Amino acid sequence: MIYVNNLRKWLSISLLISAISIVLVMLYTIDPQTLDLIHNIRPEFLLAAVFLHLSSFIFWGLRTRSMCGSLGFKVGILRSIEIVTSSTFLASVTPSSIGGEPLRIHLLNQDDVPVGNATAVVLGERLLDGILIMIAAPIALHLFRRAISISGLDIVIMAGELGLVFVFMMVLYAVWHPHQTRKTLKSLLHRIAGLLGKGEDPRLDRVMGKLDMIIEDFHYSMAFFVTKGHKGLLFGSIYTILFWLVEFAMVPVILMGLNQPPSILISFAAQVLLMILLVIPLTPGSSGVAELGATSLFSVFVPAYMVGIVVVAWRVFTLYMNLIVGGFVSFKILKDTDYIRNMMK
Repeated sequence: MIYVNNLRKWLSISLLISAISIVLVMLYTIDPQTLDLIHNIRPEFLLAAVFLHLSSFIFWGLRTRSMCGSLGFKVGILRSIEIVTSSTFLASVTPSSIGGEPLRIHLLNQDDVPVGNATAVVLGERLLDGILIMIAAPIALHLFRRAISISGLDIVIMAGELGLVFVFMMVLYAVWHPHQTRKTLKSLLHRIAGLLGKGEDPRLDRVMGKLDMIIEDFHYSMAFFVTKGHKGLLFGSIYTILFWLVEFAMVPVILMGLNQPPSILISFAAQVLLMILLVIPLTPGSSGVAELGATSLFSVFVPAYMVGIVVVAWRVFTLYMNLIVGGFVSFKILKDTDYIRNMMK
């Protein structure tokens, strides 16, 4: 019952913040032209946007399968798609999607992928995402400077870029200095156990032993990706590019559904910058940050009376659809209720 209440609390907070943000955006942007716009929506393009978002799960699953395969672990394509789809539910109700990664590691471990190797795969995926965004961000910022000057945007993007670089450097350090990483984590674990009054708990040694195995597997896997697992990184990179192309294509398709020019380049640039904003772990599922950030960025290339509709449609696909599809897969197909129960305590 506690688990259900906590899950409802996180979900309610995420949906409430999102709903309030959407209402504010609509109140700020709605006018008589908006109502005419709604009457003339072309539903076939909205269905195409749904298809694009569902296709992104396929490319994500292919990336997971290829990176696991390069480490010598066979995970089927359907199972990989189930794993990544399942993780979108927790990612949508935890700050900065932090709940999705542990669930994917847990599910890969259920498919006989050791925790350290699974961690390397999941973290490797996030690094590929981060590298792509870091490369694309200066180009996106240049396009936005040409379109309009937004006060403070450079500072926000620079902070996000520095955050991504910091995480990237931390991971590299952990890969090339596993002994120091192990020593640091053990020291933190001892301090936490001491603060909790469990410094003499005999189970602590077992935890330390398991931690050693995880770090060793993680170090081996990440080093393997860099030195010998080039095929896994190559296909992982290709699927990462395809994943983001499909995700970013939703906004131009939504615009076509509203009988507006798709503005492909500038809409892609806006979404690259938006992804950097969503890295900041402020709210569950980035609710509020996503809606208000999208409104500011999309207003550069979308007429004011249309911005609210575009943001609502985009958010339906990126949040509400993830909650529905990810929740269905988690609870009905994969039956991850025990793990999610522990995550939400």
